[in-house]
Amino acid sequence: MVNLEWYRTFKAVYKNGNFSVAAKELFMSQPAVSQQISMLEAHVGNKLFNRKSKGVEPTEYAKLLNNLIIDALDRLESVEAGFRAKAEDANRLISIGVSKNLFDCIGNLLISKFDLIDFTFAENDELFELVNSKKLDFAITTKRFDTFDTTYEIVGKIKLIMVAPTSLDITEFRQRLKADNFTEIEQWLNAQKWYSHDARIPHIKLFWLHAFNKKRPSMVPNYIIPSESEMLKLLAKNEGIAVTWNCNARNYIKQNKLQLVWNSFHVPEEFVYLLTPKNNNLNSFFEIISKELKLFYGNRL
Repeated sequence: MVNLEWYRTFKAVYKNGNFSVAAKELFMSQPAVSQQISMLEAHVGNKLFNRKSKGVEPTEYAKLLNNLIIDALDRLESVEAGFRAKAEDANRLISIGVSKNLFDCIGNLLISKFDLIDFTFAENDELFELVNSKKLDFAITTKRFDTFDTTYEIVGKIKLIMVAPTSLDITEFRQRLKADNFTEIEQWLNAQKWYSHDARIPHIKLFWLHAFNKKRPSMVPNYIIPSESEMLKLLAKNEGIAVTWNCNARNYIKQNKLQLVWNSFHVPEEFVYLLTPKNNNLNSFFEIISKELKLFYGNRL
């Protein structure tokens, strides 16, 4: 049975015309190279190299053999190199920056795809600076950054929605919404208990800006829980209302732990971007992360 290592050794000797140089290239001893060539000659039944004062020269049969095997051998070595690169990638630590609110919905997804990740929590501008200075391999942002030293790709869309526990009766709210009575809609909402992940209530302010054309909501949050996932977990077990990214609420709604109160068409969707430094030799990681995020955000509310 043929040994592919014999052909690899044959290729190195044929290319270099020297057993010693071939041995160094293959990280083998010269006697081992000589032995493999002898075994290949015995297998094919023909002499392959003639010794000279400096090195060896191929016989006519060696030239024929080289023409027959070189393309196939190059393809096999290319496949081997590809598998080796993937194996190296699998053990490489990558750094990913993301806001804590987005991490709540995609953290498990990323962990399921890679063995070694160093996460950094920060907001858009800080994440950009970390990527731009090559302190982060990747960042997932809701703001576009297009510079000479970085590259980005749109990987999805997200939107702010209003949710509540399924125990809350929202019949009256639905009636006011159907009548487009925004004054009464706002009055009803102000009478509810409110949850927020931030004392500055950024999600609520943005929702109010688009839905009511008001910069400042009149309500005060009853509960401030500095984690969107923990906020939703508590909301599902208690009374109240919250504004959250649709991707974070998706599973709660599917499991009937939360209900969609309002998905206002006045509130726009926002793009999610995957950002990375240019020329960082991490294209394979970028492609995997991009593909997985596109699949995830493509299945949105």
